Amino acid sequence: MLSARASPNGNERIAPRACLDLPELTVERKCDHVGTEVELVSHEVGKYLRLLVRNNCYILEQVFSPIVVMGHDFLDQLRPLARRCITRHHYHPYQGFYAAQNKLIAKEQPKRAKPVLYAYRVLMTGIHLLRTGEVEANLLRLNEHFGFGFLGELIARKVTAENIALGEVDWSFHEARLTNLAAELDRAFAESKLPKDRDRKSVHEFLVNLRLTNG
Repeated sequence: MLSARASPNGNERIAPRACLDLPELTVERKCDHVGTEVELVSHEVGKYLRLLVRNNCYILEQVFSPIVVMGHDFLDQLRPLARRCITRHHYHPYQGFYAAQNKLIAKEQPKRAKPVLYAYRVLMTGIHLLRTGEVEANLLRLNEHFGFGFLGELIARKVTAENIALGEVDWSFHEARLTNLAAELDRAFAESKLPKDRDRKSVHEFLVNLRLTNG
């Protein structure tokens, strides 16, 4: 039980000072596993769900990822709600991701395969989402729809070494392809039939029930 104490002049009440520290809402770790860079980001569930309803594409991709180590029951409950949080406004974070990545690539000499592939991936994921309402973040599966024959070689280079340079690859060629995809993302947004609003209420109720159930 919380109580308040009287102020020295007796005219007002002073709220009690908090006695517990808030936990970390996000924990991040980065490591190297047999030559592959591994990044771990874990959010407190309240923050995780708030990010979901704010059109956070990273969270959306995690929810619908086919790779699940643990938490199957949680995702089975969350995914139907997350589908109702997919809106046409997911265009904005994907467009922003590409713009930031493009600036990074422009500064790099020599260019690396990893950032270039990421630029392709965010644009293709955004276009696919806006057109179909489906979350697909796997570049190989996305390319089944886009049919870019040159991506296979680029992916093979990245798999060989995480941060390998593009070497003799014609960067102007990739720059033109990415510019075209960025324009295609804009068109997909303009033509998207996805809803404008997400089902925030259902996600809120899910969080309340989750906390009541788990104490």
